[in-house]
Amino acid sequence: MKRGLQLIVLAWISVVVLAACGTSGSGDTYKIGASQIVEHPSLDRAYEGFQAALEEAGLEVEYDFRSAQGDQNNLKPISDGFVADDVDLIFANSTPAALSALEATKDARDIPIVFTSVTDAVESGLVEAMDEPGENITGVTDLHPEAIQETVKFIDQYFPDSTVGLIYNAGESNSVTQINAVQAAGEGTSLNFVERTVANSSEVQQAATSLVNDVDLFYIVTDNTVVSALESVVAVANEQDIPLVVGEPDSLEKGGFATFGIDYYTIGKRAGEMAVEILKDGKSTKDIPAEYPPEIQLFINKDAAEEQGVEWNAEWDATAQFKETQ
Repeated sequence: MKRGLQLIVLAWISVVVLAACGTSGSGDTYKIGASQIVEHPSLDRAYEGFQAALEEAGLEVEYDFRSAQGDQNNLKPISDGFVADDVDLIFANSTPAALSALEATKDARDIPIVFTSVTDAVESGLVEAMDEPGENITGVTDLHPEAIQETVKFIDQYFPDSTVGLIYNAGESNSVTQINAVQAAGEGTSLNFVERTVANSSEVQQAATSLVNDVDLFYIVTDNTVVSALESVVAVANEQDIPLVVGEPDSLEKGGFATFGIDYYTIGKRAGEMAVEILKDGKSTKDIPAEYPPEIQLFINKDAAEEQGVEWNAEWDATAQFKETQ
C-alpha cells in the first residue's frame, strides 16, 4: 500500500514538473532568416531594432543572417536557402532583399515576410496597397511621404540657385523612385539637378569627383550602393567645400551635413513587433497593414557643416537635432 502511494505521489510530481516546463515562457525556438543587400549603419540599426523587439517579447529566436555584400545576384540563393530551410519568418531588410524573398516564397506562401528599409512598397510591387499588404508580406517603409519634399525645400531655402549633384545606382528600384521624387519636388524651385549613376560601390568616388566642377551641393538619397561607400563622397565634399545632404540620420555620423530623416532602429523595431504579432499571436500578414515611418526631423552635423564650408544659419539651432561624426 505504501509503495502504491509513493508511485502516485511520484506520478503527480512528474505531471506538475512537465506542466511547469510547458508554461515556463521559453516556448518554441523560432528560426528567422534575415537578409539585407549590404551592411551599412542604417540597415544594421534596423536589424538591431528588429532583434530588440523579439527579445523584449520573450521569444526564443535562432537567426540566420545573410548579407548580399552589395551584389543583387547573391540575393536569390540567400532567399532560396531560407525557403529550403523552412524558416518560420523572413526579415527582409531593404527593397532588393524583400523582392527576392517574395519571389522565393511564391510557392511557399506559408512563410511570412516582414520587411523594412524599403522606400516604396507599392511602387516596387511588394504590396498591392499599404492597408492591404499581401498574402505573406508586410512591413515598414523607410521613406516618410514628406521627407524628400522637405529636404528639397530645405536646400532651396538655404542654398538657392544651387546645382545639386545626385549619385545613385539605377539598378536599385528604391533609388530610382527617390530620384524621380527629387526631380518632381524640384519643379518650381530655383534648383537644378545633375545625375551620375554607379553600378557598384567602387564607382562612387569617381562619380563624386566628376561632379565637382558642376555642382554646388551633393544630395545622396538612401541608395544602398552609394551609402555603403559614403566615405568616398564625404572625402570629396570636405576637400572641395561642397555641402553634403543625405537621406537619413545615420549618414550624418559618416560625415553628411544635413537630412530630414527617420531613425532606422525605430522602424526596425516596429517591423520586429509585427513579427511578434505573427509568430506569437498567430496573426496573418494580411491582418497587419504596412506602415510608413513616424514623423521626420531635421538633423544636422555641425562638424560636417564646418568641414564643407557651410555658412551657419542661426535658425538651425532651434529647429534641428544634432549628430556628430563618428
